[in-house]
Amino acid sequence: MYLHWSLILMIPGLLLGMYAQAKVSSAYKKYSNVAISGSYTGADVARRMLADNNLGHIRIEEVAGTMSDHYDPRSGVVRLSHDVYHGRTIAALGIAAHEIGHAIQDGEGYGALKIRNAVIPVTNFGSMLYFPLLLLGMLMSAPVLIQWGIILFSVIVFFQLITLPVEFDASRRALVTLETDGFLNQDEMVGARKVLGAAALTYVAAAVTAILELLRLVILFGGRNE
Repeated sequence: MYLHWSLILMIPGLLLGMYAQAKVSSAYKKYSNVAISGSYTGADVARRMLADNNLGHIRIEEVAGTMSDHYDPRSGVVRLSHDVYHGRTIAALGIAAHEIGHAIQDGEGYGALKIRNAVIPVTNFGSMLYFPLLLLGMLMSAPVLIQWGIILFSVIVFFQLITLPVEFDASRRALVTLETDGFLNQDEMVGARKVLGAAALTYVAAAVTAILELLRLVILFGGRNE
């Protein structure tokens, strides 16, 4: 299975993933050390955006770690890492605004986000079971198990694909707010776009990798009838 020629399909995804990680690390490192001209922190921007969108019920919490920022729709909490919460840097404001973008999506009932949230349980289920099903299907010569393994992996691919518009839209909302509300000047906006653009590339890489892996599974098992 792992020495099949189709393994070469994974090379583009691997290279893109490595490039994306290098880009996001480089952008974050650079712009987390570039102070903004204003006095806003990431938390200040987050609170302002929530208030402007009538989302005062959403809490903002500080969380440990680096680049651990996220929006938790189940708890109604935006969690910001220490450097983003307290930071007065281009990266801090860009990341904070992006996470609030997700909260705004949730509040508006943004379609792609609703779909992504709906498939999360199936995606988690598929992540755990698709490979055991493939393995059992091979060992037991049971095509139906292999087919179900591929179907479950297809759900993972769908999740990666529906994540793209969700992330792109959150970044778009963030950049519009940072510029129109005067949180960042024009020069600072260049850095914010680079930070969020690099982060978006990691999601593109994940989607490409998942698609190529699905194609590989179809090549490996699609014609098995025995």
